[in-house]
Amino acid sequence: MISYEEAVALQKELAKEICVVQNSTIGHASLFGGADVAYVPKKGKAIAVVVAWNLKERQIVAAASAVLNISFPYIPGLLSFRELPVLLEAWKKLKDRPEVWLVDGAGIAHPRRLGLASHFALATEEKCVVGVAKSRLVGTHLPVPCTKGSWVPLVFEGDVVGTVLRSSNGVRPLYVSPGNGLSIIQAASVVLRACTRYRLPEPTRLAHALVTKLRGSL
Repeated sequence: MISYEEAVALQKELAKEICVVQNSTIGHASLFGGADVAYVPKKGKAIAVVVAWNLKERQIVAAASAVLNISFPYIPGLLSFRELPVLLEAWKKLKDRPEVWLVDGAGIAHPRRLGLASHFALATEEKCVVGVAKSRLVGTHLPVPCTKGSWVPLVFEGDVVGTVLRSSNGVRPLYVSPGNGLSIIQAASVVLRACTRYRLPEPTRLAHALVTKLRGSL
């Protein structure tokens, strides 16, 4: 197993490959990927579900899952080393190839600018990936207005690394950051396009529902 020091060094090196840029095609994307991971601690298992969700039809058109033994301990900031193996196994099984991915986890809003979404982007060579985290890993921000679509910058070490986004009226905000291949503002826009009346965007919400159901069957 890779050591803590080796994992941190690898993150710093891989982060150099992340590209946060304006993406000229992302506004036309209609097939969204969603990814989520859950655990069965008593059995030492990690479960991943990935979905392909059609924006126009508002429904899942393909899904895949995988179950693996947990091979890395829980260490804040190193989540991708614990979740990426099972996530990649599920990704390999997905028949459709989404134009943009929403991953439950951080993108560049990470101590070393390489959260799960960014690591996933590099490992899969997916060109456009967004990190959608339910809690704040790094950074500070001002209060977010309560209306859907409101956002404020998430600032870490003097840099804007993402947005704190109100995805629906009155719900707790999401911490959205680019994983790779699009800008900070575009990442927030992509998430909003995939949101309905729930806090989570549909691709990750549905992936979460499926992985929770699968966990209950193990």
